[in-house]
Amino acid sequence: MRGLLILFCLMLILGCTKKYEPRIIDNIEIQEFKIDSTSIRAIKVVDEQTVYFAGANGIIGYTKDGGNSWNTKQITYKDSIKPHFRSIAMQNNTIFALSIANPALLYKITDKDTTIVYKEEHPKVFYDAMQFFDDGEHGIAVGDPTEDCMSLLLTNDFGETWKKVSCDKLPKITEGEAFFAASNTNIKTLGSSVWIASGGKRARVFRSDNYGKTWKVFETPMIQGNGPQGIYSIDVANFKRGIIMGGDFSKPNKNKANKAITTNGGKTWSIVADKQNPSYKSCVQYVPETTGKEVFAVGKTGVSFSNDGGQNWKEVSKEAYYAIQFVDKYTAWLAGDKKIGKLILK
Repeated sequence: MRGLLILFCLMLILGCTKKYEPRIIDNIEIQEFKIDSTSIRAIKVVDEQTVYFAGANGIIGYTKDGGNSWNTKQITYKDSIKPHFRSIAMQNNTIFALSIANPALLYKITDKDTTIVYKEEHPKVFYDAMQFFDDGEHGIAVGDPTEDCMSLLLTNDFGETWKKVSCDKLPKITEGEAFFAASNTNIKTLGSSVWIASGGKRARVFRSDNYGKTWKVFETPMIQGNGPQGIYSIDVANFKRGIIMGGDFSKPNKNKANKAITTNGGKTWSIVADKQNPSYKSCVQYVPETTGKEVFAVGKTGVSFSNDGGQNWKEVSKEAYYAIQFVDKYTAWLAGDKKIGKLILK
């Protein structure tokens, strides 16, 4: 009798649970803030009032009042080199910014000082993206290969020290396969898992479930074969559902094989074939609290929205942005060329 009562209560609870109904969004308005002298591809959102960014020419900046005022500073290396930043991460109110090209410089930035916690000199060095895991203790950065594997940096002490992983512990990379420093989103962490997406000669997804210690590699049907083709961005709604997006940077108006979805954690991917779907995009992100149904994608070709998990899309703005990051399902910040955007949804 008691078992029947428990079963009845469970059925009652499940019956009263409302299924999320995704929003219908036909167009959006983005509040734009001009940021002079820098192209911004990496942002770290804290809340509706606070966002940090790292851009070209060594520029680091932030707002803590919703964009009413901005604080910026320029970092130089050896008084003459202005590092170009494409990656940013945050841990315990400390900002980490990683530069592209040679020398690769990873800065730790606090209110009191700015220090280099990792430096690498190599003709081929080029780091593309950086994230911390959910525990905050572990962090990861990925870059183009300098040998026959991806360049991978790991930290397990909240970013105090970073070490490059030896190629004998990583999957082999194909000649001509690399990673794109387009939006700091070709890498995604969830729990102790991480997904990294590649492009160029091959477009593959690398997955680790133990903070980057061991890896599995999965093929994708995304466009691939030469330099500007492949996956530019990856996001996951949970450990099963994910989306990848990109295309051909040199032919941004083409939409052939530039979007794919997984329902098994990245083992297999299915191309989204609707001809009305957006062309090249540099960043794709699930909207929080929408059960993986609402998705935004941004790029130099504008902003697109899907309310069915990425199967069908609608252009909602022609404004060009490189990256988007959400606070919650109502607010997002965007990064672009000499500008930061703020999006408020109803």
